[in-house]
Amino acid sequence: MEFVQQNIMWVALAAVSGGMLLWPMIAGGTVAHLSPAEATLLMNREDALVLDVRETGEWSTGHITGARHITLGQLDKRLSELEKFKEKPIIVVCATGNRSSSACGQLKKHGFDKVYSLGGGISSWRDSSLPLTTKS
Repeated sequence: MEFVQQNIMWVALAAVSGGMLLWPMIAGGTVAHLSPAEATLLMNREDALVLDVRETGEWSTGHITGARHITLGQLDKRLSELEKFKEKPIIVVCATGNRSSSACGQLKKHGFDKVYSLGGGISSWRDSSLPLTTKS
């Protein structure tokens, strides 16, 4: 107990870090993360839909060709636009992979089964030297 009192900041930091690691499992179950190469294969072989949930300013700086843009904040209101893709794989993209995991959880709650997050987000796509477009 004395150790905890003397090192309260370190103990708090460890508790917060552990909570952040566990949160995705508690909040929305597990989300499958794809590498850019795996995402490309899924797009080419199974005609996967790419759903970009970044904000409009981020979208306009460059996005994956053919992606649909629905911000994370608008996703619940615009789910009807995605109903026709319920049987297709959906690859959700954001800047780094955090928002896409949240969006995957929302989609799963609404009956979308084949939902994947692009691990590392658009940053990993860019780091893999894969093309982006600024055309709408």
